[in-house]
Amino acid sequence: MKKERLEHYRVLLNGKLEELLSGAEKAVSGMSESKDDNFPDPTDRASYETDTSFLLRVKDRERKLISKISEAIKRIDDGTYGVCDLCGEDILEKRLEVRPVTTCCIECKKEEEEQEKVRNT
Repeated sequence: MKKERLEHYRVLLNGKLEELLSGAEKAVSGMSESKDDNFPDPTDRASYETDTSFLLRVKDRERKLISKISEAIKRIDDGTYGVCDLCGEDILEKRLEVRPVTTCCIECKKEEEEQEKVRNT
């Protein structure tokens, strides 16, 4: 892949990484602020717990994405970015634009998903 395209993906990934890290800081500070945990109504308490649980699930997914972004940046640095881990062929730039953290070409990903369906059936 050409150097300017790699730099494009580096900027894209670093922007997303900064966005996620900033959101994580806000979430942590928001959750650590002292809140009135005295809920006289059980429904209010359940609603609060549901919202908190949902936020934690979202943040866990974002944490995993942060890890994938960091790995993608490392692949840019070591020259393996844009190469399928499974077949060794180049990943189409169209796919990288949509999912810049991907490690598989679309053909290998389809095959992987088909195998997963068979295992789960």
